[in-house]
Amino acid sequence: MSDRAYLATRKGLFELHRTAEAWHLGERHFLGDPVSMLLADRRDGTLYAALHLGHFGPKLHRRKAGSAQWTEVAVPAFPVKPAESEDPVDWKVLQIWSLAAGGPDQPGVLWAGTLPGGLFRSGDYGESWQLVEALWQVPERAQWMGGGYDVPGIHSICVDPRDSNAVLVGISCGGVWLTTDGGASWQMRAEGMRASYMPPELAGVQAVQDPHRIVRCAAEPDKLWCQHHNGIWRSTDNGAYWQEVHPQQVSNFGFVTAVHPQDGETAWFVPASTDSQRIPPQAALAVSCTSDGGQSFTAWRGGLPQQHCYDLVYRHGLDVSADGRVLLMGSTTGGVWLSEDGGGQWQTIAAHLPPVYAVSFA
Repeated sequence: MSDRAYLATRKGLFELHRTAEAWHLGERHFLGDPVSMLLADRRDGTLYAALHLGHFGPKLHRRKAGSAQWTEVAVPAFPVKPAESEDPVDWKVLQIWSLAAGGPDQPGVLWAGTLPGGLFRSGDYGESWQLVEALWQVPERAQWMGGGYDVPGIHSICVDPRDSNAVLVGISCGGVWLTTDGGASWQMRAEGMRASYMPPELAGVQAVQDPHRIVRCAAEPDKLWCQHHNGIWRSTDNGAYWQEVHPQQVSNFGFVTAVHPQDGETAWFVPASTDSQRIPPQAALAVSCTSDGGQSFTAWRGGLPQQHCYDLVYRHGLDVSADGRVLLMGSTTGGVWLSEDGGGQWQTIAAHLPPVYAVSFA
């Protein structure tokens, strides 16, 4: 069972430790600075923290396992935009929105997704980064657009545990893309999704889909789950086709999803009340779970606030431990909850932290 986790917040990075009695907040890092993303690399125990410093730009820091020292490393950067380019997007990294470790056979390989929607690869533990040009240059990028931000961004990076050169990414709003050759070529992978915010004749266009979050089951890699802007979809063929599932008596809007690492039929969601309100339905927080591939859902509420609750859980605000037993969730209102029984009952870890951007088990 996991005994350590991390919380990336608007005002620093917080550690969470489990003792014999309970979970407790521990050390704090980068206090006062917005930490937009973190990666706890389970290959070697290295921790990466991405900072979003506004006028001073994004920063990336690395702490090796067993060390108390943070080292600033390089940040992804676009090449100079050609003078003749008609691309309306400014080729400047605004924020590191996602971080992922390469496969176990690729020590030092990291992936980063940014705002705007660039995918970057590092082969040296973040000391240097290279833009994945093939994805940046796909003709369909002209159709990508901003969702919650003014520009499109890459928020989901799913490395296939069977083949480290196979990587699937989710883009808001740019659909789903897959490479099987380490990024040299890409194919769209959003067939079956629909965008209700588009005119009916364009709702099925793959390049305009807004997959809020995509996760892959580690033990059953062909099984993927997606919390889309206007529904929940799942794929059982590595994204070749997506099928919409319909929660009963639970909103299908939200931002986050997590999948059981050993069981691709089990996934969790945190429903919100429409894209205009963005609060829990009836102002009562719930975690919705399916254990049968989306045929049925249970809304777990035990231990979660059920009155006057306006917490929203961002795309990276829910994580599940490697054994699938422990769930950790953080909200925009600074609430942090943890469940040790797969989501049935929750305990409050904190109620007044800064807004939580991302959570991760070590």
